Amino acid sequence: MRSVHDHLQACLAAVGQLPPLAVQLPDAVGCILAEDVRAPSDLPVTDLAALDGYAVRSGDVAAADRGPVRLRVMDELRAGDTDLVHLVDGAAVRLASGAPLPVGADAVVPLEATDQGLAVVTVLRAVVARENGRPRAVDVRSGDVVLAAGERVGARQEALLAAVGRARVSVHPKPRVVIVSVGDELLEPGRPAEAGQVYDANGHALATGVQDAGAVAFRVSAVPDRRPELRELLEDQLVRADLLITTGGLSANDTVRDVVGPMGAVRFDNVAIEPGRRFGVGHVGEEPTTPVFCLPGDPLAVQVAHEAFVRPALRAMAGYTDLFRPSVPADATVGWDSPAGARQFVPVRILGSPAGGYRCEPVGEVGAGTLSSLAHANALAVVPEDVTRVAPGDRVTCLILDA
Repeated sequence: MRSVHDHLQACLAAVGQLPPLAVQLPDAVGCILAEDVRAPSDLPVTDLAALDGYAVRSGDVAAADRGPVRLRVMDELRAGDTDLVHLVDGAAVRLASGAPLPVGADAVVPLEATDQGLAVVTVLRAVVARENGRPRAVDVRSGDVVLAAGERVGARQEALLAAVGRARVSVHPKPRVVIVSVGDELLEPGRPAEAGQVYDANGHALATGVQDAGAVAFRVSAVPDRRPELRELLEDQLVRADLLITTGGLSANDTVRDVVGPMGAVRFDNVAIEPGRRFGVGHVGEEPTTPVFCLPGDPLAVQVAHEAFVRPALRAMAGYTDLFRPSVPADATVGWDSPAGARQFVPVRILGSPAGGYRCEPVGEVGAGTLSSLAHANALAVVPEDVTRVAPGDRVTCLILDA
């Protein structure tokens, strides 16, 4: 019997981190940077107006708080203008927000603090030096590391990359994951089920979980438990897979072990986890080989396996350093039994707060293995292998699913 820890380490060792890839800026969203991004120039590259108004020498309008001050308007500038304008004493330059400040100006009078004159402007209040301006390099200096390797690219990071002019960046790409559900009994949702048929919940759940973990999912329609068909399908899918996941087909008379084993080097073990039992991990195909995870067919066991093994492996592949869900200690509201020698994952609701402490309440009957219990849970209580009974009030570590 293999421990959960050892099987997790085998999964992480099987995948490894995907090598860096230079991608266009839109394709970097959701990826982890594989390089330090440095600014090629100052941002902004010159002093700019922070709002619509008039560029002035602050000393020329210092008396405006005691009475209106009139200045000659010598020019007008808009955002993007490159003309070099020198401001003279007793004058102003009308500006649009984002326009470059004239040489000699040290402040901007807001439009609403004037009579908005075109040839001569009346200033109604004083401003101080640097007011309403954005000095050169106030955001970023040339050569600064604006984003470090290991940071995730989201909307805010994308804006900064674009602002410093980067069209391509080096990232760890999102893993491409092919998901294959195996079983003669499986049926696609939306079709009427006959006796002995069940809907393929695993394929849909894994595809969603894979995407939630930051990877790209390719879900294949369920394949029957027949060796030639399964092998042909798996071989066809390897070309687009950074990771291949099968679910089902691991019972004594089923086909996954017989088909996947000869395709490469795959180890199958009973793992000390509840729910779940039989798992496979290894590599298949020609060099470079493709990692493969073989999961059981029970829907609740598959979703627990996703949290325990698949999700951490996907995040490692994508360059994340935080591989695991956040966890909190919580006191059990009721007691339940746990199997000896196995790490148990129980769907629970977390109640309470950081200040007052957390409580965990099992959803549904513990051990019943129902999908409805997990659907209404927001966490998984994790019971260690050496604990056979959780008593009311016992403290249990809980993985937060809705974080």
